[in-house]
Amino acid sequence: MESSYLLVNLFIKGGAIMWPLLLTSTLALMVILERGWFWWTTLRQREPQRVEEALALLENGQVQAAAKALEGSEDFIARALRHGLNHHHGSLQGALQTAAGAELARMGRFLPVLDTIVTLAPLLGLLGTIFGIMHSFQMMGDAQLAEPKAVTGGIAEALIATGFGLAIAIFSLIPLNFFTTRLHRAQHLLETYATHVEVLYQGRQAQQHASSARSISA
Repeated sequence: MESSYLLVNLFIKGGAIMWPLLLTSTLALMVILERGWFWWTTLRQREPQRVEEALALLENGQVQAAAKALEGSEDFIARALRHGLNHHHGSLQGALQTAAGAELARMGRFLPVLDTIVTLAPLLGLLGTIFGIMHSFQMMGDAQLAEPKAVTGGIAEALIATGFGLAIAIFSLIPLNFFTTRLHRAQHLLETYATHVEVLYQGRQAQQHASSARSISA
């Protein structure tokens, strides 16, 4: 109860800039919770063994069976590869790139918002610092030095706003780095598996062409 009263008191002393900071912190918390739940779910849905089974089928030339093996999987790798294999008659590479782009777009959702908050929050705190110092100088100019609290109130406003802005940025930076790292790892996995599928598919196609050429020549 006492700590809650202290936070409310600090918020009030921080001045008008505390309202944008409150909005910023609320938005940051919402994005962190949403992205945290997304990645927790995504990592739980990984099925690397199923993906490897599909690659083994593809290596044996069973393209449709490989795509069938990936059906129903929520693994983001499996979804991307399934989309590519289902459109291999058109452009396997193009289909894989389209699917990978869609997966990465889902994974990078709201990260620009969090990145903006990391930059914006300290700037808002700095703006609050300027307002607080201006308030203190105004008190001095009005010859109200007989009431030191009137002057120190502006300094407190400046320090509180700066502290809150820095706290929001620090609080947001660590999750942002974590989510960005996970995104880069997912991009690397998608590129690796897409390349693997293309190599297996093209290799099998080359073998079939060679077999057909030998049959014709015979």
